[in-house]
Amino acid sequence: MGGTSPGKLLGILGLLILLVVLPGRRVAAQAPPGWAAASGEDPSGDWSPRFDEDWEERIPGPEIGDYLGLPINSAALMRGDSWDAAMVELPEDQCRQHGSDYGWRGPSQLHIWQEVDRATQRVIAYHTHLSAYGAEQTIWMDGRPHPPDYALHTWQGFSTGEWDGNSLVITTTHLKENWIRRNGIPRSDLATARVHLLKHGDYLTVTVIVYDPVYLTEPFIRTTDFVYNPQAQMAPWPCETVDEVDRPEGVVPSHVEVNPFLDEFPARYGIPPEATRGGAETMYPEYQLKMKSMKRLPRPAKVVPNR
Repeated sequence: MGGTSPGKLLGILGLLILLVVLPGRRVAAQAPPGWAAASGEDPSGDWSPRFDEDWEERIPGPEIGDYLGLPINSAALMRGDSWDAAMVELPEDQCRQHGSDYGWRGPSQLHIWQEVDRATQRVIAYHTHLSAYGAEQTIWMDGRPHPPDYALHTWQGFSTGEWDGNSLVITTTHLKENWIRRNGIPRSDLATARVHLLKHGDYLTVTVIVYDPVYLTEPFIRTTDFVYNPQAQMAPWPCETVDEVDRPEGVVPSHVEVNPFLDEFPARYGIPPEATRGGAETMYPEYQLKMKSMKRLPRPAKVVPNR
């Protein structure tokens, strides 16, 4: 009986190794390009908003003429000064959604879930649902490109996501014009939003950076916090327009010529009117030194309520 030589055994062993290794390499090479590999904590689940120091800004809302800390230009300033709160009474504005860059700020429950490809079991997209206006955003994770500039613009825009360490980074384009603050400061339809979702324990921090070549001179950054709440109730948000005010057709409330309310905010808080006009300079701590030499308005007399 003849035995197998050591040389033949090594050859057979090498062939077996190639048969095992090569298929794996072939499958890896055929993996779809651009897929975002998960490296952070999955943000899926139900979340409730935390207001804390943001309460005045997000629930009662910012005061008329308060543009402190906003890197706005003269065009945005004009839009804010001419804005009238009665605009929300117009039928076309009553059910108007927040843009996806601003929607995190609303008093909304948040639900996030994955869309998974059946064949590869990779995450194709994340979806978000906010209870306010029933707004839903799709965040594509499969490397698809953003559409051309002339493609449809929507309230939620077109979003893609990728992992940067523990943070899910979302880039959104194709947004309809909306606002960055609920006192008339606008955000144009040419803006791009960059959102960082960072989960830490039972908390989710959403950092939004808005780049707007039309109304902003620098990026505008804002953070919003949520807490994990699997018992959160996600109620529907039906919205129907109603003619609440007897207003002539075609009339849009505004203060195009003079806004009589612009001095109320600086007078109430003893802030120089010049500072309330905003601009990138007002975002930085050094601006407080400049404010010391600015003129202030007299504070209004306190009103004693009837007893």
